[in-house]
Amino acid sequence: MIDVRPFATLGQANHGWLDARHHFSFASYHDPARMGWGSIRVWNDDTIAAQSGFPPHPHSDMEIVTFVRTGAITHQDSLGNKGRTAAGDVQVMSAGTGITHAEFNVEDEATTLFQIWIIPDRRGEAPGWGQREFPKANRDGGFEVLASGTPEADDALSIRTDAKVAAATLRAGQSASWATSAERHQYLVAPTGRIRVNGVEAQPRDGIAITGEGEIVVEALDDAEVVLVDAR
Repeated sequence: MIDVRPFATLGQANHGWLDARHHFSFASYHDPARMGWGSIRVWNDDTIAAQSGFPPHPHSDMEIVTFVRTGAITHQDSLGNKGRTAAGDVQVMSAGTGITHAEFNVEDEATTLFQIWIIPDRRGEAPGWGQREFPKANRDGGFEVLASGTPEADDALSIRTDAKVAAATLRAGQSASWATSAERHQYLVAPTGRIRVNGVEAQPRDGIAITGEGEIVVEALDDAEVVLVDAR
C-alpha cells in the first residue's frame, strides 16, 4: 500500500518565526486519520527564520531525529550538551526519563529541517543527545542510514527503537532501492525533486506512507533528495 499525501493537505502553523507543516497530528492540528504511521508519531517540515528558534521546553519517552536540509540548528539541553548541526547532517535526542532543550537558528538565513519523532521500544532510560556529520557524497545514488536501532551494524547514530532513518541523493534518472519487509511501515519525503516510488509519482515535500512492500524503489524524475524512515 502506497499513500501519497500531497504537501497542500498537510497541517500548517505559521508563527512568523516558524512556518511548520505537519505530516501527522501535532499541536493544534488534529486529523484522526493521520495520528502516526507505525511507531512514527511526528514528521514536521519546519522553516525557522534567522536569529530565532524554540525556547527551552521538555520532552520524555520519545526518539527525536532532526535532519537539517538548509542552514543550521544550534542545540542546548539540560544535560549540558551544546552543538550546531548543519545542512545534510543529523542530530538525535533520546528524551528518556526527561530532558529540556532549546533549538535556535543563530544563522543569518532561514533554516529548513525535518523533525521526526519515533516512539521508543525502551522507556525509563537516561536521556541522551548526539549529532554527526554525514558527507553528502556518501549517499549519492543510494541510501545511507543516518540513525538506527542497530547503530553499530549500520554505522549510524543510535535510537532506542526498531527503526532506521536513511537518506539518498539522486540525479534525474537514477534510482535507489530499500529492502524491507511487508509488516513494517515506511514514510518517505523528497524535500527537493519529483520522484516515483514503486511506480507511484510524488511531488517535492509530499508525504508517502508505505506498508505491505518487501522492496521500495525510488526513481528520481528530477535531481532529488530523499529522506526515509523504516519502522515497526
